[in-house]
Amino acid sequence: MASADADEAPLLSEEPLCPGSCSRELELREFRDRYVIRSLDGAAAFAVARSCGSIRPLCPEEAAAGTGSDCKVSRIYGVVGIIRLLAGSYVLVITSRKDAGSYQGFPVYHVNSMKFLCCNEAIKHLTPQERRDEAYFMSLLRIAETTCGLYYSYDRDLTLNLQRASKLTAGRIHKPLWKQADPRFVWNKNLLEELIEAKLDEFIIPLIQGSFQSVQFTLKDRPVRITLFSRRCNRRLGTRMWRRGANLEGATANFVETEQLVEYEGLTSSFIQVRGSIPLLWEQIVDLSYKPRLSIIEHEETPKVVQRHFHDLSQRYGETIVIDLTGKRGDEGDLSNAFAAEMDRIPGVRYIHFDFHHVCGGGNFDNLQALYNQIEEAIHKQGYFLMNTKGEILLEQSGVVRSNCIDCLDRTNVTQNFLARKSLDSQLQRMGALLSSESISLSDNINDIFKKLWVEHGDELSLEYAGSYALKGDLVRYGRQTLPGLIKDGMSALSRYYLNNFHDGVRQDALDLISGYYTVSQGSSSPFHNGGFESSSYLPVASAIIVGGITATTFTLSQVGRNAQHLISSIICAGLTVGVVAMVKANGKQFCSRPRLCGPSPFILPFVRN
Repeated sequence: MASADADEAPLLSEEPLCPGSCSRELELREFRDRYVIRSLDGAAAFAVARSCGSIRPLCPEEAAAGTGSDCKVSRIYGVVGIIRLLAGSYVLVITSRKDAGSYQGFPVYHVNSMKFLCCNEAIKHLTPQERRDEAYFMSLLRIAETTCGLYYSYDRDLTLNLQRASKLTAGRIHKPLWKQADPRFVWNKNLLEELIEAKLDEFIIPLIQGSFQSVQFTLKDRPVRITLFSRRCNRRLGTRMWRRGANLEGATANFVETEQLVEYEGLTSSFIQVRGSIPLLWEQIVDLSYKPRLSIIEHEETPKVVQRHFHDLSQRYGETIVIDLTGKRGDEGDLSNAFAAEMDRIPGVRYIHFDFHHVCGGGNFDNLQALYNQIEEAIHKQGYFLMNTKGEILLEQSGVVRSNCIDCLDRTNVTQNFLARKSLDSQLQRMGALLSSESISLSDNINDIFKKLWVEHGDELSLEYAGSYALKGDLVRYGRQTLPGLIKDGMSALSRYYLNNFHDGVRQDALDLISGYYTVSQGSSSPFHNGGFESSSYLPVASAIIVGGITATTFTLSQVGRNAQHLISSIICAGLTVGVVAMVKANGKQFCSRPRLCGPSPFILPFVRN
């Protein structure tokens, strides 16, 4: 319903936009034939036709025109982008946000909710198969609406860490945010293309997916602020089991750049770490087992894949130290050995294997000191970035530590936390907040704040990749495993098992669609028309038969003493149950939720299916 004064356009904000900034608040007008999105702190506006999704910039007079009684008016907080499917276009907008803190004095917001505006009236002209395809695509858009861990700023490019941003030329700083951004970390990169073509710079907001945590505390009566900011790379975006390893270009799954910023007495320092899946061609296809087998893909390009990955790291971050936290037994050991063999061929990169589970067995977090002793000198040499209030660079970070386990979640987060705490002591000592002999661990309150920061950071990254909270949070928070922590880890592990086996295939499809790894093409063959049957749809039936068979077997066995026929019934029920269990186990991969658009684990770049 239109508001009582809907035909009077709201007044524009008195505060004008800064050069390069995006509109902070927008008005969405929903007409019968079009959507109009209008800046409330600028003069820009554009219309999107509901019939086909065509975009038309509006002049100030058109933007300020009255709405009328047939128009619904609402407030939105950003345009995430546009995706084109079979029946038309869908516009993704931010419907609610919350303050997440600030980065270098600029407000940072967390996306609370989003929704797609449908411009798909052409759906009535589609064939029955195309309508079914469009319905599935729309279900993927609804999953995309619930994406967690998205952050943005209207005034500051968040994709660049402080050291890189400090070296931008003055001219680039005044360019639109999307032109300043590092495309690796723009979550909605694929969705922005039509807005860029329409030159709607004021509405183009680069979103990053990751984690943003900020805390302030008092140290010796002086305020200190620590910000932990992680940026997830979009070049091999995916879920835990369906995106492993690297693609042929050397981009790895779950690659995350983590920046720890410290602000004290006008000084600001930044310490960078990265994580990413083992940069080989490998996969781990779910099959209903708790721990599916790892499979290394034999490929002639493997050495070049590893070279490309570490060449990219050295170009961006400098000298690289690789910490491999995997075990040396079973499939994990085979993968670790293959990684070590490839690293022997990479000059200028230091590789260290540290069997986390073996050395830190029993939950002893402090045993990581043995790892730190091996790399302490190199980490001090790499240093961190430091600048003063005038923007003058005092120190630069000359290299990076790259950590990995299998998922690059739990063991990796514990290890990065340990290294970050060591760096924090160095940063605060250099700034004059601590003496050279002092550490934040001497203050229980500050130490607890720092640990909580990293626990929440680990949980957020884990939710984005695995769908559950991180494991081993106790090692970060307390330095040891506790009974409540073990229970929490058990619940998270069960949640991962369920999501990985029965939900993540669809979630992977949503990510492939949104990120452009699958592009919908009018007139192409349906990706869902395979002439077979969907095995996963039979899993509930098989599960019901198994449960029913166990129940019937138990009941008939209890009646065997009364009637010999019950023994035969028990044997039949037990045999049927065992047969169904064996069938499900033998065909576990077919009964799991699998990606249907790009396949299980493609190692190639985005493509259009024809």
